[in-house]
Amino acid sequence: PTGYAVDENRWKNLYDNRVRDFTTTFAFSAPTIKDIGTTGEREPKIFSRAVVEPSFDDESVKNIFAEERAIKSSAKPKLSARVSTLESARAAVDAGASIVNDVSGFRDPMMVKVAGDCVAGVIVMHMLGEPATMQDAPQYADVVAQVRDYLVGQAEMLQRAGITRDRIAIDPGPGFGKTPQQSIELMRNLHEFVRTGYPVVAAPSRKSYVGYAYGIPEPAERDEASAQEALLACELGASVVRMHNVPLAVAKLADVRPFALLGLGCNVALVADPGEEREGKIAQLNMAISSLSMMPDTQIVDVSGFYASEPAYFEDQDEFVNAVVLVRTGLAPRDLLGYLQAIENSLGRVRERENGPRTCDIDLLDYQLYASDDEQLTLPHPRLTERDFVVKPLLELLPGHILSDGTPVAEETVRVGWAHRIR
Repeated sequence: PTGYAVDENRWKNLYDNRVRDFTTTFAFSAPTIKDIGTTGEREPKIFSRAVVEPSFDDESVKNIFAEERAIKSSAKPKLSARVSTLESARAAVDAGASIVNDVSGFRDPMMVKVAGDCVAGVIVMHMLGEPATMQDAPQYADVVAQVRDYLVGQAEMLQRAGITRDRIAIDPGPGFGKTPQQSIELMRNLHEFVRTGYPVVAAPSRKSYVGYAYGIPEPAERDEASAQEALLACELGASVVRMHNVPLAVAKLADVRPFALLGLGCNVALVADPGEEREGKIAQLNMAISSLSMMPDTQIVDVSGFYASEPAYFEDQDEFVNAVVLVRTGLAPRDLLGYLQAIENSLGRVRERENGPRTCDIDLLDYQLYASDDEQLTLPHPRLTERDFVVKPLLELLPGHILSDGTPVAEETVRVGWAHRIR
């Protein structure tokens, strides 16, 4: 599955060791990870100043995790500790936390040491400034690029400190040092974070941006809208969603559509002046992409850059321009193939010679959780991994991608169609 629901319910009355009745429904909602707040940080309401509450002491953190391990539940989720202080991180790790979720993004070198001295996974979150001041008119020149680059920098710092890449996930931190509008821009561009290759954690649950976008001032009334946001986040590529109302989120995530990867190519420009053939080919592919956006029950998630490539197999022809498009679709694979062929035909595709010149070629490269091998459709595409003009743009969108039949996509398998990015 693409998204995993995670319990974000806060534990109250921790000092007298009382546990919420939420554990009763927990077994039925079956989140994969239970994220436990060990600090009192919270996102402020719309435009209000953050309120910073005291952290729980070490003994209280240990009691929380001891009680969690004692809960008899068939779900048996991993336990994540949401921390912002060194003391709570140490206590959570000592108590058996499987994940350290640092809302301060591992800015404290000692927090990095705690993570490096254990085997727990880590979540790097972006927060502008400190909780007490993070909502004081936060400003960004480009919020998506700045938050993404910060998270990549912190993740790479953790790797230099000895924490392996497969232990790291990133969270853009909507609502933490962002206005509602800035948070919306982040959450509508999660695919930019997916391109980093790190698993992306999305935390839309009851956030102020959800209230702003849907006109719901009361946080407790935002669960339905939050579940809609979780669905959108997963379709954009989030690996984990952190939610308060887990059963509602799990039900909504049943609507996640499978993704498909489409390979586009053109080496015959229908309209181009001499010397501008490459631009004409790019224009042709842009027309194909526009047509893809009109397919029913299908949404374009991301589009790679354009790559110029050498002809493969039949070499006596002009250079190609290629791209890869990532879509979410409710169309079955063979129905999708029919739409792709219709778009090719509308753009003047003539099938006279195998691997010969074409005005537009749209290959169905991969379809999530679906493999096929017959005369009409072979999935994944049988020559995908040997083609540089496919592998490079595909890995631009989905680094480390594994095809539906379990085959990894890697540059080491390439042998034809050498390509370089031109735009």
